[in-house]
Amino acid sequence: MAENILNNYVFAKQLIQGVSQPVLMSTYEARLAALREQMQKDGLDGFVVPICDEHMSEYVGEYAQRLAWLTGFGGSAGSAIVLKDKAAMFIDGRYVVQVRDQVDGKLYEYVNIADQKPHEWLAANAMQGSKIGYDSWLHTRQWAETTRKALKKPGAELVAVQNNPVDSIWEDQPRRSPEKLAVHSEQYAGKSAHDKRADVAEWLKDKGYDATVIAALDSVAWFFNVRGKDIANTPVPLAYAIVRADDTATLFVAPEKLTDTVREHLGNHVEIRDYDELADVLSDMSGKTVAVDPERSVAAIFEALDNAGAKIVKDRDPTILAKAIKNETEIAGHKVAQKRDGAALSKFLHWMANEAPKGELDELSAAARLRAFREENPELKDLSFNTISAAGDHGALPHYSVNEETNQPIALNSLYLVDSGGQYLDGTTDVTRVVAVGEPTAEMRKRYTQVLQGHIALDQAVFPKGTTGGQLDILARQYLWADGVDYGHGTGHGVGSYLSVHEGPQRISGGGGLSEALQPGMILSNEPGYYKAGEFGIRIENLFLVEEREIEGGEQTMLGFETLTFAPLERKLIEVEMLSQSQRQWVDDYHSKVRAVIAPQLDGEALEWLEAQTAPL
Repeated sequence: MAENILNNYVFAKQLIQGVSQPVLMSTYEARLAALREQMQKDGLDGFVVPICDEHMSEYVGEYAQRLAWLTGFGGSAGSAIVLKDKAAMFIDGRYVVQVRDQVDGKLYEYVNIADQKPHEWLAANAMQGSKIGYDSWLHTRQWAETTRKALKKPGAELVAVQNNPVDSIWEDQPRRSPEKLAVHSEQYAGKSAHDKRADVAEWLKDKGYDATVIAALDSVAWFFNVRGKDIANTPVPLAYAIVRADDTATLFVAPEKLTDTVREHLGNHVEIRDYDELADVLSDMSGKTVAVDPERSVAAIFEALDNAGAKIVKDRDPTILAKAIKNETEIAGHKVAQKRDGAALSKFLHWMANEAPKGELDELSAAARLRAFREENPELKDLSFNTISAAGDHGALPHYSVNEETNQPIALNSLYLVDSGGQYLDGTTDVTRVVAVGEPTAEMRKRYTQVLQGHIALDQAVFPKGTTGGQLDILARQYLWADGVDYGHGTGHGVGSYLSVHEGPQRISGGGGLSEALQPGMILSNEPGYYKAGEFGIRIENLFLVEEREIEGGEQTMLGFETLTFAPLERKLIEVEMLSQSQRQWVDDYHSKVRAVIAPQLDGEALEWLEAQTAPL
């Protein structure tokens, strides 16, 4: 997606001449200059540019890739602040290397948010009396309140803009996707949209609310049992919803995106309004008690309700937990999807074992071949994200994204990391494996085995009901910590059912998984790693399902994990002597399951390879 954006050309006024004659704005320097000129026209002394859309989405459509267009940054999280005489790029620990490769340090200061938050930087750099603009459709109310408070220190003001100045200068900005919605059959959803609407109506009545606004795209898709193609790799439509206590709802979506089949599916209890009419409808909710999720709703929604005189209650989107706890149909579908996806990945790993040592592969050709293996199955609808195909030192970048400019050969005696997944009607997959091309070093084997030990420890965890993912995170890190090393990302994220590959509220992370208790039916990833900058990266990722565990003599409800992902581990990287007997048994048992699930889907040399890879250690 970012590659296409980087190739976009727009026209701007020729700044030197100060006339309206357009020139090709093909450099990021020119785009930054044009933004500053537009800010001046709009009476702004600064402007904040996030990676975000109107739904607080992690992945956004091309029309919303404002930060990538302005700066060249292709990561999934970050923001820029542009002032008259300086600018800064804000990223987290995942992107400290990538930002230097993609964003010109002469134009932007690099700031790690662990060291300084955007509002702190503004407090230190904004001038007295300056007006700092923001688009209230791209930020949460909490962000706006925090930033507004910080700007009081230098005597500056935060101003909501009527028109986003980036949109004003981005003349060939892509349009919103025109793709049609599709019905997601109850065969895969496991529960009707009518029943989901009734559940939310009952929740509203119990809470004493008149209505709730649902803004998150995957929530809207799940709630109405519809899917879309408006964001790459995530089957969601651009849409909002208002759900009322009287069991009615309004869906805000471009009318041309609806087919007769979808309209019939939605039924008479669902009113259809244009996507851009949300603010107008909210303005008519005077005196109503409206629940709004402060984490998943932009500031503009709160502003519209405030202006209408509605009573706003901050409460979590009622679909979030219901969506995270998969029903029996969704669980069964996931298991089927994982099996077919594991076969495709195993075919790829066999192919890599044969082809990579020849020295003719690169990151792009490997990713293309993996996609081709997945596409052999007609059930595949899309990839679940852009494949992380990382050779050598690129493997040390946890969220590396290969393109024509960064593409590099897969060298002999190196590690190749591949993180990938597929979107199927019955489930979403996400799996990471590491391939040793040639002979790995002793250090590579040691770190891989430590990561594997952490992976096993988390997989085998048994814990009481009420335990959060944050409480379990240390299990995956303990072997690395004991050796004085760590990894800079969470250990696990939730996964949707033919929805977002990153789903909340469930997660396994010391930093952000401390508040949400894990519950049976949740699906999460287990992906500890190790990254040596400039040399190699290691990550082992499976998905697993939270389930109840019967403990003989137990006195409370206990939970554990059922592994859902089946693909062989890299035997050449396992230092068997480092494993305990129980850890060794886990590997053998896991490989036995892989063989049972995947072998019937393979034949010939691929089957022989699988049998060798999954033989007892």
